[in-house]
Amino acid sequence: TTKMTYQEEAEIQISELDLLSSMFPYEEEFAVTDQLALAELKHYAENESAEVLSSKVQFILNVKAEVPNASMVEFSMACALPFKYPTVLPEITVRSSLLSRSQQIHLNSDLKTYLMQNCSGEPCMLSAREWVKDHAAAYIDKELSSSSMTTSDAMQSEVTTFTRLWIYSHHIYNKQKRKNIIDWAKELSLSGFCMPGKPGVVCVEGLQSSCEEFWSRVRRLTWKRILIRHREDVSLEGGGHAEIQKQRKFSTLEEKCFDAHGARGNHMNLGQLYHFLEEKGCADIFQMYFGVEGH
Repeated sequence: TTKMTYQEEAEIQISELDLLSSMFPYEEEFAVTDQLALAELKHYAENESAEVLSSKVQFILNVKAEVPNASMVEFSMACALPFKYPTVLPEITVRSSLLSRSQQIHLNSDLKTYLMQNCSGEPCMLSAREWVKDHAAAYIDKELSSSSMTTSDAMQSEVTTFTRLWIYSHHIYNKQKRKNIIDWAKELSLSGFCMPGKPGVVCVEGLQSSCEEFWSRVRRLTWKRILIRHREDVSLEGGGHAEIQKQRKFSTLEEKCFDAHGARGNHMNLGQLYHFLEEKGCADIFQMYFGVEGH
């Protein structure tokens, strides 16, 4: 049955993650960024009756590579394992502060091609890491040799990252938390929305550093369960104010209540949430949150 193959896939993912953590025991080399997804995956592999997983396991692999005439450069591989991995390829984005936007795109597309040609259906995180270690440094010099870049050029090609975080919480009722969410978003110039109730949904968008600061504050509050369900990052060359405004799907951060019902008026109408997301061009997020197609 398919059930079994899903479980085999889950077991393969776990053994590969165990292998990575034994080979790279230090946090700075290998770190699982969503512990909850990992716990769910383990639970799922051991229990046939476990629910379908709600989020993919995500982790970071950092690789140091030598650059000719320069010192070591660190490349960071942000990885996510789709539920069907290794039947389908992992999602990997390689980044480094020394790569320009176009070099980064070039590098990632070549890595993907390599994986498609060599790793179908097999666990391939180690080969991906090896490939990055051996090849990534060459991309830094692909268009501009770093030596010919003057400092002012380096400053200008600084890439600003626009981020949108989709946060999921078991519930958001507490008035103080709701106030914090809105106040902090305002303070950090983030837009988006917060849907209180059960489940609670928060979306914030803006500069990457501001989104990360927002998340680090929110997660410190006490929650029954809270996690980043999905994250979108867009690199903006130059990244002025206008560029950032262009990326926004929401104008401010507001609290959205959709026809609350339920004993405490706390279960939101998910159909209305779906239509709201659809209007904003984010309908695909609905499925990531609730695992069903919206209507």
